[in-house]
Amino acid sequence: MTVRRPTVAGRDLGSELREIREERGLSMREVARRLDWPASKLSKIETGKQGTKREDVASLLAIYGITGQRRDYLVNKAGKVDKPGHWEKSGLDGGLSRETRTLIRLERDAIQIQSVEPLLIPGLLQLPEYTRALMKACGVPEQDIEVRVAARLSRQAILSREPGPAFQAFLDESALRRPVLPPKLMARQLRHLVETAERPNVTLRALPFSLGAHNGLDGSFMLLDLPEQKSVVLLEHKICALFLEDEEEIKFFRKEVERLNEVALTHVDSINLIAQIAKELEE
Repeated sequence: MTVRRPTVAGRDLGSELREIREERGLSMREVARRLDWPASKLSKIETGKQGTKREDVASLLAIYGITGQRRDYLVNKAGKVDKPGHWEKSGLDGGLSRETRTLIRLERDAIQIQSVEPLLIPGLLQLPEYTRALMKACGVPEQDIEVRVAARLSRQAILSREPGPAFQAFLDESALRRPVLPPKLMARQLRHLVETAERPNVTLRALPFSLGAHNGLDGSFMLLDLPEQKSVVLLEHKICALFLEDEEEIKFFRKEVERLNEVALTHVDSINLIAQIAKELEE
């Protein structure tokens, strides 16, 4: 018997439906009783392990009292849950973009995360001041900034969770030296990297200027390994995000990580470089 592996869209839709049910204070058994469903059907929908029909989602949302644009978005999403790969266009939900909410759910379930970031310090390693400065520079509305800063901080909690995912970040030296903050604050951000790297599940790999060109320069990406041998690659841009699931696509990005592992500084040498740059800024 073939076991259905959840897609990103199916997993994400199921998680959001579960969150809505819990916000309404309803048990799975109560909702299933109202719809005359076996409880196992709702369980499989919420974990993304069952194909979800639009009418089933519409029935759930009617019980939960969800209407308007959010209802239409979730019902339409139900038509995509059997398709691997997921494109998410920006749309705000409580101050957070939809792609951010999808990423939060994936990071929560991940057993390993590998981040390649040639321009910026990755979100899971940012201080609030760094995140705030980036969002202001990128034109995020003032009323949304603090919500997004708080969301990024809550994302970082996965690194200190027991057991937390194995997290490896590739940091180009240009990202370490870019003055996103005034020198003293930027030094604090770099010291924060050093402190976070003391956790046994966190590995930092610096890509120094001395490398010249390398394969990490042509775009950032995040590779997330999930339970049940499922992997997802996130490609993110200003107003959209693409979540890739095809095996050949995953294989391509895993090879990209292997190539970076061959040329990046070791974890220890990376920490030494980061500490050196912090010291230069402090002086």
